[in-house]
Amino acid sequence: MVERTASVSRKTGETDITISLNLDGSGVSTVNTGIGFFDHMLKSFAKHGFFDMTCIVKGDLEVDSHHTIEDTGIVLGQAIKEAVGDKAGIKRYGSFIMPMDETLVLSAIDLSGRPYLSYDLDLTVPKVGNFDTEMTKEFFYAVSYAAEMNLHIKQLSGSNNHHIIEAAFKAFANALDVATRPDPRLDGSILSTKGTLSK
Repeated sequence: MVERTASVSRKTGETDITISLNLDGSGVSTVNTGIGFFDHMLKSFAKHGFFDMTCIVKGDLEVDSHHTIEDTGIVLGQAIKEAVGDKAGIKRYGSFIMPMDETLVLSAIDLSGRPYLSYDLDLTVPKVGNFDTEMTKEFFYAVSYAAEMNLHIKQLSGSNNHHIIEAAFKAFANALDVATRPDPRLDGSILSTKGTLSK
């Protein structure tokens, strides 16, 4: 099988980001964004999706966390899109329901080439550690649009904000792992009556 990897860099006046991604890895990651809880979430994403990932981010944290988190989502989405390639032979769809103590979060993905985010998490505190909880939605929005995927994230139960956010990242990782898996029944073809998965 062709190696499904990508390395994407993006530099602006607000952030300088490089992400390397291997969809067929073992969950090994090196992450440094300057935001401890965000590092924890990205490492969880890599571990639970069995993705190898290096994510090095320098952002204007002296302003706030917005640009760092959103721009990391953009670059991760671009890396996912590049690593997936033309989507020949893969399942395309993936879903997962992640339990985490009192919390249950669903994530479903369609690697359709059409970006869309449906987001329903009930976060009740402004921060977890030094991570602004409102940036959870902005991160997943950035990933979904840069990767050109339909992404649904829905909280089914839960009250602890740490658990809810972590379950969302882990559910997303598992759903993406399923959606990017090769399906031998496709014999290298694309799972679409149109014969292509693009905008």
